[in-house]
Amino acid sequence: MTTTRTTQALEQRLAELEERLAAAESAATRAGDRGEVENVFSRYMYYHNAFEDERIVDELWARRGTEGVRSQYNDDGVYTDWDTIMAYHKGRPHPVGKLILHYTTTPVIEVSADGTTAKGLWIMMGLESGLTEPAEAEHIPEFFFAKQDVDGHKVWAHWVWCKYGVDFLKQDGQWRIWKFRCFEVARAPFDENWIAFAAHQRADYEAKLAYFGEDGKPVFLPAVNGPTVTPSSAYSIHSSQQLFPAPPQPYSEFEDTFR
Repeated sequence: MTTTRTTQALEQRLAELEERLAAAESAATRAGDRGEVENVFSRYMYYHNAFEDERIVDELWARRGTEGVRSQYNDDGVYTDWDTIMAYHKGRPHPVGKLILHYTTTPVIEVSADGTTAKGLWIMMGLESGLTEPAEAEHIPEFFFAKQDVDGHKVWAHWVWCKYGVDFLKQDGQWRIWKFRCFEVARAPFDENWIAFAAHQRADYEAKLAYFGEDGKPVFLPAVNGPTVTPSSAYSIHSSQQLFPAPPQPYSEFEDTFR
């Protein structure tokens, strides 16, 4: 009888240890996945700041043919075709005199319980600046530029604040960007405050603008594949700020959460 009880106690203890070990291994895996997801988006920012966007396509985005890919950069509409999404990153030049420096902070990252997807939300602050040939500047709204010229060029030098909401997918053991949304919160030239700048009529022009390329020539986004899905909550003198997008919460599988 004593032997039987001892055996039963050992078996119960072994079962408890196995359960605790499984839980510890699961927690360690999810913690490792969280770190890898954060690295993916940090690499995105480093590559983007260095105008190395081709590496974003090759190393960080989900593969062509992946179901459900999408990207949205403003309120003009959403991209759901892989090639159209990648057009944003393809062929970007390294313009002389141009500087962008976006840095992200305050990440909230949740990895699904099934380990196949993850969600992240970041705040970004940075600067965007460069020089534009006067002939090109004639076609760009004057409020984009600083009051002073430099070396015969018009100057654009902006502070910018955004939120990034990104969904990730694990493919062949590697975390990849799956659904991407940039929410611009506020923008202001170096010599103008963001409240005054928000009062300018900017929406139509900025909705089509992708970036300023060589000689400050504007490059425009391709036609969208569909209407806006998640409107931004950019700063306006006529509205108050909302908790949007909401930070992701723990979830089991992607169907349990939001895009």
